[in-house]
Amino acid sequence: MAAVNQPALSVDDMRSTAQALRRDSLEMIFRAGSGHPGGSFSEMDILVALYFGILRYDAANPGWPERDRFILSKGHASPGFYAVLARAGYFDRAELASFRQTDGLLQGHAHPMTPGVEMNSGSLGMGLSFALGHALAARLDGRNYRVFALLGDGECQEGEIWEAAMSAAHHQANNLVAIVDRNRIQNDRFTDEVMTLEPLADRWRDFGWNVFHCDGHQHAAILDTLRQAMQSGPSVVIADTVKGKGVSFMENNPGFHGRAPNPDEYAAALDELAR
Repeated sequence: MAAVNQPALSVDDMRSTAQALRRDSLEMIFRAGSGHPGGSFSEMDILVALYFGILRYDAANPGWPERDRFILSKGHASPGFYAVLARAGYFDRAELASFRQTDGLLQGHAHPMTPGVEMNSGSLGMGLSFALGHALAARLDGRNYRVFALLGDGECQEGEIWEAAMSAAHHQANNLVAIVDRNRIQNDRFTDEVMTLEPLADRWRDFGWNVFHCDGHQHAAILDTLRQAMQSGPSVVIADTVKGKGVSFMENNPGFHGRAPNPDEYAAALDELAR
């Protein structure tokens, strides 16, 4: 089901929206002089598909009990998330200027003081456990909301992810969908240089999950895959993405995991994202 207070976008509109929100994210990071453009760009198409095609929510009433829950486990990629929340109507777009400002609404890591944010982040690896808690709470409370958690692939090297995965399968958390932003870069290097994740799909299956794959930059494929995953859970969608998607010199470049562009890079990136 789509949003309560915002109509679903067409696939064509999702593409143009994602590009516009990448520009918003870039502006936030450049203005603040810090932030994570790479992961914000790789996640953007997934977030746009979720918020403008899948999730049920009411931006005017963020605490609506029947809302679907979205958990950004890779919380350092908050610029992309904030840009989407502003577009969805959770707060005024002017608030994007407060990113990483002392006492501002939008902190470097997502925090529940921001409308639309369910979980504070910081240490990675916690989001799937938090999402599982919400999924089980729905059962206890007799509610039918779904829970979606977006994980970084580097997080999948952490033990807490697999404890939560094992627990979700045991408790048959059928309303839980995890999405892995498989951009193959973590921090300042490629994931395989840190710890090999493959065969990632088989590992999720071994923990009792249904596994789906999609191109994480094709909105039609993301929507179709998420709808399949929602039919029987717990399910995980491994979304193949490109870190820094949309800006040639940021794509597949570990150097832009957590670095703001300089003025020349900013101008060049804006130009590419406007195409």
